[in-house]
Amino acid sequence: MRIVIFLLAAGMAITSPSHAAEKTTAAMIRQAAQQFLDHYAADREETGQTVTYSLGPLDSRLNLAACPDGPSVSFSSDPTETTQPTLSVSCDGQRPWRLYLSTSLEIRGQGLVAARPLSRGERITGDMIATQPIVINSVRRGAITQRDALVGLEVRRSVNSGTIFTPDIVTQPEAVSRGDHVIIIARSGSISVQSRGKALSDGRVGEQIMVQNLRSAKTLRAQVTSPGHVEVPM
Repeated sequence: MRIVIFLLAAGMAITSPSHAAEKTTAAMIRQAAQQFLDHYAADREETGQTVTYSLGPLDSRLNLAACPDGPSVSFSSDPTETTQPTLSVSCDGQRPWRLYLSTSLEIRGQGLVAARPLSRGERITGDMIATQPIVINSVRRGAITQRDALVGLEVRRSVNSGTIFTPDIVTQPEAVSRGDHVIIIARSGSISVQSRGKALSDGRVGEQIMVQNLRSAKTLRAQVTSPGHVEVPM
């Protein structure tokens, strides 16, 4: 596997054995990367997922400035969205440096899939969800893995049985429908005043809709905060 390496603010040198301890070698970098990925795999294991990974070879002659506290390793791309995440390995010592390593990594676990064909507009219930083993980070747009986060959402488009649930398949259901009577909350800091109103359009939580105050007959723009409730600034 090809390893992409970028070096910043550090000279690359081949040193004599007497100066080897003053340098960060390829072996040290590889060990730091493996320890980081082992910790990541252990964290994932606690959630019932299994991680496998591999690192490509590094030039054994690589010598970078010494890093007294050891190299710092992190993901520079989201490992849950790709099987080829990039690792950032760096040192913030007197002679700072950074390099990037590509890796091959798979996260295996139970994915949530449609237990039967679903039609657009259906509200998802527990019996509509099944599980099957998947490589989670190979699913385009990301797999939904939390059942509680899925129940109650609405299907955006028809899907077949066995389809993996991803964020683009589902959406929040409408919390307010046109013509519904709603509670209008006018808020300013800790002070709030409630009144009754009527929704003039459909809306989901977080969306803005037009509502009519039933007492004053004024039309207001309000944000949907929960089913049957909207909020306007005072």
